[in-house]
Amino acid sequence: MELSEDVLSDVTKRLRRVQGQVGGIVQMIESGRDCEDVIIQLAAVSRALDRAGFRLIASGLEHCVADGSEQAAVDRARLEKLFLTLA
Repeated sequence: MELSEDVLSDVTKRLRRVQGQVGGIVQMIESGRDCEDVIIQLAAVSRALDRAGFRLIASGLEHCVADGSEQAAVDRARLEKLFLTLA
């Protein structure tokens, strides 16, 4: 599966943002922040990771559907499995 530079750039930006959020969560825990605040931030990171994964999968599905070849059917099955891993 080939991904466009736009998709890779978008996913990379999302993951860098997540990386910063995780660092912030570590600091929150180390500084004794309220549990509720930490959990809210953890949920935000989880959603951001899901979005990055879904973006990759959606792009791959788009590529496979546009192709229409026999290999596309195999790739779709692989992508479906990946999608369900995130779901």
